[in-house]
This record gives sequence, C-alpha cells and structure tokens, in this order.
Amino acid sequence: MTISFLGEYEATLDAKGRFLLPAGFKRQMPEGENMRFVINRGFEKCVTLYPQQSWQPLYDQISSLNDFDPKVREFRRYFLNGAVEVEPDTAGRILVPKNLQEYAGLGKDIVLVAAVNKIEIWDTVKYQQFFESVSPAEFSALAQQVMVKKSDS
Repeated sequence: MTISFLGEYEATLDAKGRFLLPAGFKRQMPEGENMRFVINRGFEKCVTLYPQQSWQPLYDQISSLNDFDPKVREFRRYFLNGAVEVEPDTAGRILVPKNLQEYAGLGKDIVLVAAVNKIEIWDTVKYQQFFESVSPAEFSALAQQVMVKKSDS
C-alpha cells in the first residue's frame, strides 16, 4: 500500500526542536505502519519528512545510480546531506535536527504540508512568502507546463 498525504497543518517547534505530528497526518498513515521517518533537506528552503515506506524506494533508486558520474555523486551528497532516521518519542514528538532547522530557517511556528508521499516542513512566514511570490497568472502558466500529457508535447 502506498502512502498518500493531503492537507496542511500548523504546528509549533518546542525549545528542543520537536513538534507533534498532526492527527490529520497520523490518520493517513497505513494501518499498522510503524512511525519511522527519514527527515532531510527539501529542494526549497524547507525540510522533508518521508515515511520509511516512501523513503526506501527513493533511496534504492539513488543507490543504483552510476557512481562513476560526477553529477550523481554531487546529487547524492547534496540530497543525502543531513538525512537522518527519526521516530516520535513517547509523547509523539518528532525531532528536527538543529542543522536542518537552520537550513530551512525554522522558527517556532511551522506549517506541515502534504507533498504526495511525504510531508514538507516550512517556517510559517517563509511558507506564506512563497505563495505571495506567485501570481494567479504565473500559477496558471506553471500548471499548463507541468500538467501537459506527454503525448500532447
């Protein structure tokens, strides 16, 4: 069974860099799925939380890339930099490592956003700025570019 998330939830980082996984996301985890995740840098200035079930196929694909290609090595270093396994503590909190908090500029107020099979963690202000930087016309043009069927191009 594949994992698929929907939703956007506000949360708070405590003084130690932990947050509670929102109940809305917990309910979307497959029944009986352990709550282990891999957390790492996002492509934008956010942190990405992958359920282990979503991370493993991606990691397997990255592992199978050609080690003799310098671009592969560069991508691996950047993508895997800071990636670490995490799981909720007894109180249900997940720790965002300090280096990843700094990378994403996370403050106390954060937003957890569904990104298909993973969850992005954004600083609330940065997340709002991200959306304010794109006009409806720009979004429409982007949708037209990415939603075109392969046979249409």
